Amino acid sequence: MIAWLKVVHILALTVWCAGLLMLPSLYAQRSRAVTRDALNDLHRLTRRMFIRVTSPAGFVAVVAGTVLLFAQEAFTAWMMLKLVAVGVLVGLHIRAGYVVIGLFEPGRRYAGWRQALSTGATVAAITAILLLVLAKPAIDLAGVPAWMRQPGGLQARLGATPLSAWTSSGDQSRPETMRPMP
Repeated sequence: MIAWLKVVHILALTVWCAGLLMLPSLYAQRSRAVTRDALNDLHRLTRRMFIRVTSPAGFVAVVAGTVLLFAQEAFTAWMMLKLVAVGVLVGLHIRAGYVVIGLFEPGRRYAGWRQALSTGATVAAITAILLLVLAKPAIDLAGVPAWMRQPGGLQARLGATPLSAWTSSGDQSRPETMRPMP
């Protein structure tokens, strides 16, 4: 089962990354769409690419990757760095969604430098993910403070009250007392 899950993860990741790399070039065509019909066709294509291809592929890639993470218990330092790079990819995906929403309003343009910046950031995130996955570097955590290497370390560092210490006072906003309202 894990082999099939890896195949699904890799295929979905490939489609997701390809979509994120292609979208900026579609945005750049906005300035070349002179007629209303050409603009509407480009808008329709861009939205379909984002909504029907790139977003579902990103969702499948993240879900399959999460299942793989827990199935293989790959809780290593390089994997955590990979998750940071995936977080950057998710951020780029969210940004692409905002661009799709606003770019096709009257008078909007997509500058060439934005295309280069967006494509470069996507390539950098993809490259970081590939390097971390393929090299699986041994990362020395000796320089990382102890509170950052243990569960609950940030909570202890900030002196926050753990959720388990909350008392049940009938307050509906507390996790242990949350229940459906009649």
